[in-house]
Parts: sequence; C-alpha cells; structure tokens
Amino acid sequence: MNQESELVKPARTTRLLPLTYRSLFAYRQLRRLLPALAVSDLGDGMSVVAVAWLAVQTAPPGRSGLYVGAAIAAYALPGAVGALVFGRWLRHLPARRLLAVDCWLRALCLGGVPLAWATGVLHPILYVVLLAGSSVLHAWGSAGKYSLIAQILPPERRLPANALVSSSASASIIIGPALAGFLATAVNPAWIIAINALSFVVLAVQVGRLGGEVKAAPTSAPVDTTRSASGLRVLRGQPELLGILALTWFFNFLYGPVEVALPLHVTEDLNAESSVLGLYWTVFGVGAVLGSLTVGGLRRLPIWPVTLVIVAGWGLTLVPFGLGAPTAATLVCFALGGVIYGPFTALSFTLFQDRTPAAWLTTVLAARGAALLTAAPLGTALGGPLVATLGPRRTLAVSGIATLVLAFAAAGVRARTRYATTRAGVPPEEGRPG
Repeated sequence: MNQESELVKPARTTRLLPLTYRSLFAYRQLRRLLPALAVSDLGDGMSVVAVAWLAVQTAPPGRSGLYVGAAIAAYALPGAVGALVFGRWLRHLPARRLLAVDCWLRALCLGGVPLAWATGVLHPILYVVLLAGSSVLHAWGSAGKYSLIAQILPPERRLPANALVSSSASASIIIGPALAGFLATAVNPAWIIAINALSFVVLAVQVGRLGGEVKAAPTSAPVDTTRSASGLRVLRGQPELLGILALTWFFNFLYGPVEVALPLHVTEDLNAESSVLGLYWTVFGVGAVLGSLTVGGLRRLPIWPVTLVIVAGWGLTLVPFGLGAPTAATLVCFALGGVIYGPFTALSFTLFQDRTPAAWLTTVLAARGAALLTAAPLGTALGGPLVATLGPRRTLAVSGIATLVLAFAAAGVRARTRYATTRAGVPPEEGRPG
C-alpha cells in the first residue's frame, strides 16, 4: 500500500500538539493505532496493582510472598521463552498479524481470570498459568508493534512516533495504578484484570481495521531475503545493533537493584510511609513522559552519543542517595532521572528500525525483547543480597556508579570501533533518524 495514499489532514483536536507530533496524525493508519495502544497501555498500568493484589487474595495462608512473586514473573518472563520457541513459525507473519495474535491471546488468557474467579475455581496455580499464557507472545507482540510503526512511517517520522508510544507507556504507569486503586474500593481486582483483557480486545480490533500491509520504508541496511536466516544471524551482521542491545541489557540489569533498594530506603532509611515511595515513582513517571516527548521533537539526533549520555546521566542521579542527600533533593534527582531515562526506549527502537533489514525487523525485535526480559529480573535478584550487605542507600549509589562505568566503557568501545572502521576506509554511521 502506498504511504502517500494514507496521508490525511490532521483533525482540529491535534492542533494544540507540537508540529512534530501533529504531523504524525496525517497518517491514517497511525492515527487509528495510537489511541488503541494508549488504551492497552492503561490496562497494563492498572494490572501493575491488580495482578499482585489478586495474587495476595488467592494465595494460601502464609505463602502470599511466593505466589505474588510467581504471578509477577508469570506476567512477564514467559515472553522470553515464547520468542525462542515459536520463532520458527511466527517470524514469517506480517507485523500487523503478530500484534493482533498477541492481543487476542492476552485478551483470552486475562479474560479467563475473572471468569475463573466468578465461578470459584481460581486456584493460585491456575492464576499463574493464565498469566503466563497471556505473556508468552509478548516479545513478538512488541516486535510487531514497532515493526508496524516502521512500516507505516518514513524514517524521519519514526523517532517522534516511538517517543509518543513510549511516553504513553510511561504515563500509564502513573495513571494506571492510581485508577486501579480507586476501582478496587468498589470491585474485586479480578474485574480490573478483566478491563485489561478488554483493552487488548480494543487494540486487536483496531489493528484488524488497518487493512492491508503497508509498504515497508527502506532501511540503511541491505535486506536479507533468505528465509533460512535468523534474528541472531542478522544481529551478527550488524555490530551496531549488537552493541546497543548489550548496552541496553546491562543498563536494565543495573537498574534492577533500584526496585529492591528504593522501597527499603523509604521504610528503613527515611522511616517514611508508602506514600513517599509512591511520590518517588510518580515524579519519575512524569519526568519520563516529559523526556520522551521532548526527544521526539528533536531532529537529526545522533542516537549513539545521546544514548550514552542517557546511561551516564541516570547513573549520576542515583549517586546522591549514597551521599545521604535530603529527601527533597533525592526526589528532584529521581524526577531528573525520569527526564533523562524517558527517551532511551524511543532512541533504541529507532536505531533498530533504521539499521535492521526490513524483512527481518520483527524477528530481530523479538530476539531483542527476549534478551531484555531477562535483564531487570536478574538485576532485581541481585538487589536482595546487595541490600542485605550494603544497605539501601549504598546499593542505590553502587547501582549508579556501576551505570556510570558502563557508560564510559561503552563510549570507549564505541570510539575504538569507529577508529578501526575509519582506518579501514569505511564511513562510520551515526544512526541519525531523518
């Protein structure tokens, strides 16, 4: 389908948006897709509270901790397994169909939770199985989503679109839990999960309305048309993508201890209530939304240098925790950390979209998602022993310092690679969208 035929005049309701974002709504398919993505993001944000809460209610006495951990893990980790196990069959599917299949599976499995609860058969094991089933194609669904964006839009429009999508996810983490908490005063958390299931039905239906496949915009990398190739093979031929994937993995891994240390910092170091912890995450989420929207409005952005600055900047915002800074100061640091971290997802996906052969974008993005799904959980697992040994404050500082070291190490490797490439007579690429 010709992209030009899908251009329409943006609605009057978008005139308050900056021009960079307003121009995205001229693409009919993206204009249909974005609201549905926002609805599903909100549903997932509500499930942040509902999944754990329902696990507590269904767990046997004295074993709630075990089942809460199992439920949270089941809602995320099976996606890594699904990316590896089902790749043989799913990597040939169009991006639109991949996203729709993931949505329908999530709607079916999550919809089974309130049904089982209403009929009185929601055993903890059944609950974990349903959550695991809902997430088994998560990596492929995410790959389909960002591949679809790359197909709908020309390269110069991908960064703002990715920024808009990632800011929607960040905003859902602010609004979703608060909305779930409000609804939980009137209904069981199983019905909140039902709302999430319905949100995926909305997205699946809207994806089905997009019509035929759009013609993929060209990438800066040659297209490998051999169907025997794999995502790993493509990545081996793209050292730049391997580099950004490795950087992202370690960045997420070093973030993991923060999720353990921050709650304990609030309760043990500050002797404060849970509302203070909520405030930390709220200011971070608001900062992340602002950061994402800001970077989406920039043009000709050198992705690798900016990405390294983001990693280093996030590390710096954690160091004041270890220095015993006042709560007000660390709240400002965490908000600034959100602003700094916010653009990272959009920049990373944009680089993959621009550097990956179009025929293999969904496969490579699914492999990326599978790898990254392991990073934060492993970091979180490391956070427990670190907090027990160093205490919450020092763990936060160590995480920040290690992230700084990661940024400088990656910058050194990047500089060495560019120098070697230049000496070999190959022009280095900066990864600039647009």
